[in-house]
Amino acid sequence: MTTAALPTLFGKTAVRIHCVGVAGMGLGPLAVYLSRSGWQVSGEDDSLDAAAAETGPGAPAAAELRERLLESGVRLEPLPEACDLVVTSSAVLQSHPTVLAARQRGLSIVRRGELLAEVVKDKRLVAVCGSHGKTTTTAMLASALRASGALSTGLAGEPPPLSFGFILGGLPARREFPLAQVAGAEGAWVVAEVDESDGTIEHFTPEITLCVNLDWDHVDHYPSEDALRATFGALFAKTRRAVLINAACPLSQTLAAETAAVPVFRFGDRRDGAVGEGGANPVGEGGGFTGEITAEGGDSLRLALGGRFEIASAELRASGRFNALNATAALAAVQLMGAQLHTHLLAKFPGVRRRQTRLSDLGGLRVIEDYAHHPAEIRALLAELRRDAGKRLYVCFQPHRYSRTAQFKRELAEALSSADHVFLIDVYGAGESPVEGGTTADLAREFAEGGATYCRSDEALLAALGRTVAQASCVAFVGAGNIDAKARAWLALWRARFWDEFAQELRGVVSAETKLTREEPLARKTTMLVGGAARVYAEPRSVEELQRVLRSAHARGVPVFPIGRGSNLIVPDEGVEGLVISLSAPEWAKFEVREDGRIYVSAGLRLKNLCGLAAKAGIAGFEFLEGIPGSVGGALRMNAGAMGAWIFDAVELLEFITLAGEVVTRRVDELHVGYRHCAELAEGAIALGALLRSGAQVDTEAVARQIDVYRKKRVESQPREPSAGCIFKNPEGDSAGRLIDSAGLKGLRVGGAEVSAVHANFIVNRDHATASEVLELVAQVQARVLAAHGVALEPEARLFGKDWSEVAELSDLASASSSTRQKGETK
Repeated sequence: MTTAALPTLFGKTAVRIHCVGVAGMGLGPLAVYLSRSGWQVSGEDDSLDAAAAETGPGAPAAAELRERLLESGVRLEPLPEACDLVVTSSAVLQSHPTVLAARQRGLSIVRRGELLAEVVKDKRLVAVCGSHGKTTTTAMLASALRASGALSTGLAGEPPPLSFGFILGGLPARREFPLAQVAGAEGAWVVAEVDESDGTIEHFTPEITLCVNLDWDHVDHYPSEDALRATFGALFAKTRRAVLINAACPLSQTLAAETAAVPVFRFGDRRDGAVGEGGANPVGEGGGFTGEITAEGGDSLRLALGGRFEIASAELRASGRFNALNATAALAAVQLMGAQLHTHLLAKFPGVRRRQTRLSDLGGLRVIEDYAHHPAEIRALLAELRRDAGKRLYVCFQPHRYSRTAQFKRELAEALSSADHVFLIDVYGAGESPVEGGTTADLAREFAEGGATYCRSDEALLAALGRTVAQASCVAFVGAGNIDAKARAWLALWRARFWDEFAQELRGVVSAETKLTREEPLARKTTMLVGGAARVYAEPRSVEELQRVLRSAHARGVPVFPIGRGSNLIVPDEGVEGLVISLSAPEWAKFEVREDGRIYVSAGLRLKNLCGLAAKAGIAGFEFLEGIPGSVGGALRMNAGAMGAWIFDAVELLEFITLAGEVVTRRVDELHVGYRHCAELAEGAIALGALLRSGAQVDTEAVARQIDVYRKKRVESQPREPSAGCIFKNPEGDSAGRLIDSAGLKGLRVGGAEVSAVHANFIVNRDHATASEVLELVAQVQARVLAAHGVALEPEARLFGKDWSEVAELSDLASASSSTRQKGETK
């Protein structure tokens, strides 16, 4: 949108907008939306100055928001000379110096909600509102709509993708998911979180209202529950197409029945009465949408959908009944908007920061952070955590606002008391001045004796946790203020101490000659030459030492990552949060020709040396391994191959060790081997060696000539710059290199990483690339090949210490959904 085409705001032309409190999770995403829509946007916030030096993985939310604002063209500066309109977050007081300066200059000053309502007034708004869960539900709805467009096939009978935009109310947990997407087309939909905290909700006229639930809150603005009822009743009355309400929320149902002039739909599960007798819904004329958990494991759910849903099931990347409820609401809204539903719309949901965000599982201690700050939210959160906390659940809680603490201190104490122990820190005022009865000391008095510890400083909190954390299985940092930064400060100290103690423990079970280090750099141990350090690194010198090391790691719950020659992996810039084991000592480089002609090779033997030693012995059949810059162990894990041959073509017996320290031997016919894959090793075991069938005895010079042929072919067809080998697996019946080349991507660069001009399936380290640049280039190649050919490329190179799903967003949705559409998973 050009500046000339910008709509008027509040009846006036406004091109330059300044945002005060731009680090707020309400105003920040709106600033991004405004900038991407064509307005000239600037902003300021005290939190952004403190966040400037805290970028990178695990940084507090404000630091990442600062980066996103700058990337979106939002200038971070005080009130500029040229300004048409000033917008403030709800936390900014009217006495703020910038507000006073703007008033002196005669500038118009509006609140975030007022400007949002004005910007979307000509769009079809889906207003996500209510007390608990609206940020997550908004993000789910945006994620589902993005996936719906990506999965659309254009087949006859399938509606075209919707034109839509969105404005989130929090940070997605995955960096590549945007804060806002512009809805440029006329008649487009916009999904936005509508906040009731400051009363600006009265300015909206939604097409669809999705009310997650209602609880009396924000007592500084709503002195009674009746005031809250009046506000939401008015919003329901102005809604133009449909109202979606929580079947388990009596207040929402009563208000909808009294005020809505459009169909009202319930969402929930059957136990909540989302669908009444025979599928009818007594509220309005809409009906119900139900979603019930049928399978749950790790961080994923499968939902059985019922009622008015057009599909029978859905997959969700999240856990817990509360998230299942949010997903049911989001999918119901998608259907009411007219978008195509698919089972996989939320299978890649990125999550939202500070919403049951798992910070660590190291050593069996789960550490999470969550934004819960109302008693109802805290009860729901702790009920979920209780399901997984095998020993003890500790909660660090930061009250939010003095007025809320004063009003709800008894209910807060009751909700928090389901934890085994509570650590309280000072109230986060959010711009409020202290009120009588609203301090943390007042809240602490509501607990039974010994039920809570009031920590009056960060040092006191860190010390109290340090004394008791060994007894816990879960530590939750809870609150809407800056407790996320405190969580990370404590976690950094705890992790450092944990790794120091673990390294010291390992030193006691290995020989003095064994290399054992903390923060060992890994980049030079790989052919890609990127990445950070291993928290602990070890080079055991025997099977017995390796067993002792693995048993220590297993007992402490430490993840283990074997590394060979590093030829087919990418180490993240932040390094590897675990124990990295290398079988690089001389004892692991055996090449033994047995009397029966078979060959035993150890896992640490370089493939180049295997070829050379076999050639010297006049043994044919291993020439194809020449030029693969790896070791036997890595080749076995990946079933390495070239020139039409694979290493497991020659394997008779595989010897490996489990992560619990058990040595296992398997015949090749007992293994599960496929293209670039050996299941037994992919599941975490470490190859120790293999017994190989030797080829026929031939003339040594003949073998050497064949090796030269393969070497020449590699030199001509593969790049010489540092790389991780082929970056993508070949799709069935096609070549990844051909697809990338035909999409015109040779030479595509991100920083120092480049798609090779010699072989398109290689990403090379052209100029001191970082791992982040390599990963960004991988994502770009996947997206462009998917757009050009409809093929979702799957990485072949390993993301060391992580899973590719942690950095991918929609790259594999197309292939995942194709079978679903063919089977017609509809009702």
